[in-house]
Amino acid sequence: MGHRLSKIYTRTGDQGSTGLANGTRVLKTSLRVEAMGAIDELNSWIGVLASHAIPEALQEPLSRIQHTLFDLGAELCLPEQRRLSVDASTALEQSLDELNADLPYLKEFILPGGSPAASFAHLARSVCRRAEICLWRLHAEAPGNPDLLSYINRLSDWLFVAARVVAHYNGGQEVFWKRQ
Repeated sequence: MGHRLSKIYTRTGDQGSTGLANGTRVLKTSLRVEAMGAIDELNSWIGVLASHAIPEALQEPLSRIQHTLFDLGAELCLPEQRRLSVDASTALEQSLDELNADLPYLKEFILPGGSPAASFAHLARSVCRRAEICLWRLHAEAPGNPDLLSYINRLSDWLFVAARVVAHYNGGQEVFWKRQ
């Protein structure tokens, strides 16, 4: 990578715009920048989850997800380039099926909690849902790669199952909703 990031501040954004990777300037309030920020936040929360004691079965998929989210953000920053394909969603579906196979049948709604790591998985899931909304709003304004939309939708499902796996890790339990 060389000295590509040797200067962190540029002052070019001080007036409310930012540069995309292709050199285009856009307002920091644009849907594209909002979507990029939501994906960045999601990736950060997944990093928090991955830094906790989690089952080994989640470690490699979380790392792969973080790299894929970085590619997704790059595609948002370079809209003319496709970085994600349907293969990313297919890989999530396969992982989801494997993780879900050993979980007890779900009979109740689950509340976020059970353990700190399970709570972080639920937090990442809810941020993922918000990121998906941002991507759909951007897609309505500037249609792009539909594989991004499928991937982020599948990722929220994957994070839900990951939260369940983490909640059961080392004999833990899920927190079930009780009607008041």
